[in-house]
Amino acid sequence: MTARRPHRRNRPDPKHVPERRIEDYALIGDLQTAALVSKQGSIDWLCFPRFDSEACFAALLGTDENGHWRVAPRDADAVSSRHYRDDTLILETEWSTATGSVRVIDFMPPRDAAPDVVRIVEGISGTVEMRSELRLRFDYGEVVPWVRNLNGQVVAIAGPDAVSLRSDIHQYGRDFATYADFRVSAGDRAWFVLTWHPSHHPVPEPTDALAALEPTATYWTEWIARSKGANEFGEEVTRSILTLKALTYGPSGGIVAAPTTSLPEALGGQRNWDYRFCWLRDATMTLAAMLRSGYSEEAHAWRDWLLRAIAGSPADLQIMYGVTGERRLREFEADWLPGFAASAPVRIGNAAADQLQIDVYGEVMDVLALARETQIGASDEAWAVQRGLMRHLSEIWNQPDEGIWEVRGGRQHFTHSKVMAWVAFDRAARAVERFGLGGPAKQWRAMAEEIHRDVCEKAFDPDRNTFTQAYGSKALDAAVLLIPQVGFLPPSDPRVAGTVDAVQRELAADGFVRRYLTEHTDDGLPDDEGVFLICSFWLADALAMVGRVGEARDLYDRLVALRNDVGLLAEEYDPASGRMLGNFPQAFSHLGLVNTAWHLTTAESPLRRSAY
Repeated sequence: MTARRPHRRNRPDPKHVPERRIEDYALIGDLQTAALVSKQGSIDWLCFPRFDSEACFAALLGTDENGHWRVAPRDADAVSSRHYRDDTLILETEWSTATGSVRVIDFMPPRDAAPDVVRIVEGISGTVEMRSELRLRFDYGEVVPWVRNLNGQVVAIAGPDAVSLRSDIHQYGRDFATYADFRVSAGDRAWFVLTWHPSHHPVPEPTDALAALEPTATYWTEWIARSKGANEFGEEVTRSILTLKALTYGPSGGIVAAPTTSLPEALGGQRNWDYRFCWLRDATMTLAAMLRSGYSEEAHAWRDWLLRAIAGSPADLQIMYGVTGERRLREFEADWLPGFAASAPVRIGNAAADQLQIDVYGEVMDVLALARETQIGASDEAWAVQRGLMRHLSEIWNQPDEGIWEVRGGRQHFTHSKVMAWVAFDRAARAVERFGLGGPAKQWRAMAEEIHRDVCEKAFDPDRNTFTQAYGSKALDAAVLLIPQVGFLPPSDPRVAGTVDAVQRELAADGFVRRYLTEHTDDGLPDDEGVFLICSFWLADALAMVGRVGEARDLYDRLVALRNDVGLLAEEYDPASGRMLGNFPQAFSHLGLVNTAWHLTTAESPLRRSAY
């Protein structure tokens, strides 16, 4: 293969963006990054070497020219089905053609020295003509690398990035892509290994594709076997817990909200955000789901990540960080990408990192309280940090903020933010009262009572018998469904039942829940959005808590039915089109599923209620 150098390409016309569906993708990962594989056998999204690194395959947000890797039969009429192998992140896609059938196995071995993507092709019956098409495009689909054949492998380099492709199949170059055409008969195996390394380092030692398969399967099956009661809750909970683990950055313990950026919340709209970072809110809720499933090691790792990330002045607390605690997540637009379904702009980075979101103090204090009361116990260092957070929260809790939904239309006194400020002071006081930790418990308890009175006076609409989105507002917000779950009011309080009724009446679409109505809330964006799956799980939780367990179970079953063929959920769903929306797979949605399953099982089983 002769060396070839890059040239600038014409930017893709949004009119020529291919039709893709978010639900057509499956996830593979190695606990440091992840790839999305389509039903057509194409890896259309992959960032090397971390979740938040520049993508080398970005067709998901553009066209095939922005980078992809397809391994599939050459027969255009081939039909595929797929599944994960047992309780693992090993994806198996089986293809049927007129001449035979074949299986493609995709996985990423848990990281050693360098990240690998392994693709193994197995003949099942007959004979199938196959093709591998690798189109590498570094820096989010913009940069065509310099490609050469080096000691029997394809090596692509551009700037700081280098990727090698090894295979037992002959490779050839054409039109700035690398191809392999081969034939697979029953019992045959062919393999490919794609490996990233810094371009100034030597090419890593080769990974044995076939030998890596079973250790990868063993890693995932042994990890999920540690889960407390996953089998009791059902396969949808097991798959969700596996997905949450896959969104964990192993070296630091940070948990990303999703492995993607800019998958739209409305097709053709502007609600496109980069979710490849660690939100304190998302991570704490994820950790709560993991703790309930018995994963204390993950709790320890996340607590250590948290202490490193927020080290310094409490006034400098951010609502999100990079996977190892980076603070600067500057947002820009990748204007060379037309976006998924021509939904522009494509955003890299996230300016919401600079927002004030008071609720995160409550979420952090709540999950650390849960950790303290369950598997991992107290930590002097963690408690010192929490005391610092409480001092700062005492000064700012009564300020307006951008709230849980990160609105860009101006700050308000959001009800959920105030409720979570109450949670922070309540959990701080409880730590002293129950565990004997040092701190001004009476002061914190008095502050919690003051906030409680403030919320009940200013955020409750007696005419509609519901808590509203913000002080003095008539708008409704699904986040108020968390009021009984965090213990702000008991489920038996008539204001809780009224709020549940109001959410069903005003925010439900086909039974699912919007986070708020965009015509009532100025969030700084012009277009609409789908129903938020986490909000729908919150409704199921609230229904179960107020005693409407049958309705809660029905809603949960409907939400579980929205998963795609391999059990994954995006952030949102559009009932009208029946399509997933938003970044994918979404930690928020999967942790919502796990927590609702736990709430339902608790509500439906008196014995289990007594155990918790």
